[in-house]
Amino acid sequence: MKKHATILIVDDDAGHRSMLRTLLEGWGHQTAEADDGLAAVEYVQTRPADIVLMDLKMVHMSGMEALEQIRSFNPGVPVIIMTAFSSVDTAVEALKKGAYDYLTKPLDFEKLRLTLERILEAARLRKENRHLKERLGSRFSRDQIIGNSPAMTRLLETVEQAAPSDASILITGESGTGKELIAGALHFNSARREGPFVKINCAAITETLLESELFGHEKGSFTGADKAKKGRFVQADTGTILLDEIGEMPLSMQAKLLRVLQEKEVTPVGGERTIHVDVRVIASTNKDLHALVEAGTFREDLFFRLNVVNLEVPPLRNRKEDIPELAHHFLTLFSAKNKKQVQGFTPDAMEALLAYSWPGNVRELMNAVERAVVLARSEYLSREDVLLMAERQAPAQATPPLAAGAGPASHGLPLSEVEKDAILRTLEATDNNKSEAARRLGITRKTLQKKLKQYGVS
Repeated sequence: MKKHATILIVDDDAGHRSMLRTLLEGWGHQTAEADDGLAAVEYVQTRPADIVLMDLKMVHMSGMEALEQIRSFNPGVPVIIMTAFSSVDTAVEALKKGAYDYLTKPLDFEKLRLTLERILEAARLRKENRHLKERLGSRFSRDQIIGNSPAMTRLLETVEQAAPSDASILITGESGTGKELIAGALHFNSARREGPFVKINCAAITETLLESELFGHEKGSFTGADKAKKGRFVQADTGTILLDEIGEMPLSMQAKLLRVLQEKEVTPVGGERTIHVDVRVIASTNKDLHALVEAGTFREDLFFRLNVVNLEVPPLRNRKEDIPELAHHFLTLFSAKNKKQVQGFTPDAMEALLAYSWPGNVRELMNAVERAVVLARSEYLSREDVLLMAERQAPAQATPPLAAGAGPASHGLPLSEVEKDAILRTLEATDNNKSEAARRLGITRKTLQKKLKQYGVS
């Protein structure tokens, strides 16, 4: 938090207000004034104040009443009560109702200065702690994104180039590929790394509430809005906002989002004032936005505004070289979590993992390994464990394990026949090139030759 604050001085004595304004501005603070408790409440509801310095005895609304209303509207604003009537009972009541401190008139200026410094220091520490929690477990390092395949290496090289810029980023890729992890890599390697990283799933919030979530709302702006609320853009000020599943955003909201990106300011629902925001925008989607633009369900101008840099996260089937490392990472993670002594995979089990198409990508692999670890009956996961988990984890329309080249006739066949069919079809598709067939199947040439020998095929 800033070293100096905006302080609202509330006192029906104009001379005392003037004296405090001169004193506080001399210390470097900004000031605002209200001559009554009611005016103070109205000020806090419409404009930002870091601290309220308020007299207790006033004509129209007492400081005690104003304290209660300010606290109910915004409990985060520290209120310091001043009074010429020193009373232990009154002090206790004010503190019970949420006052930060209680000072008697004539004020001890040194005590006032120390109280203000204490408030600002506490706010600074809260902000640092909040940011630390937001970053904990999310700060990016190369080790956190697993994979050394050519596809992942190219992606991470682009992330490294794009992260220091302030350009808008569009991350595309199938569900479960790790788009949010890439967004975190961009934020925590940018100049905004000390700012907040705020995420919102555009598909998880109804259209009527999405505007309020993004831009905030004023008190009373709709039924249930019993207090003002900051939107995600304001929360992300000086940092980064991730608009996940941007392809699901309604057209009406797309127009409002475009204005925010162009003007760099938001207007809360039910409000007239605009709030300037300094936010880097990252959007992600598993949809084809080009197709949505052509269909008229996504604005072309918004697409171009978001798609300054496009990062496409490859599906797991296109980076099968990373499967062993990912599988062992998840096995170690879930063995510790579930207090199991699972040491690894048998060679046959790993071959089955490599041959499966993983339509749910890394997320499916993670869930499947967790299930296998939980149900494991030995120190090493066998081929049977792997095939069982893949069959149960796969969606109804997913390609069966080891059936990358199998056609519709494969359904309902024994697993050994599905495997044989997949291998023979792949050999046919590669003109009997065993090295290429093994590569496509995700197995070694030696394993392929062993299988062919079993089938009586030379």
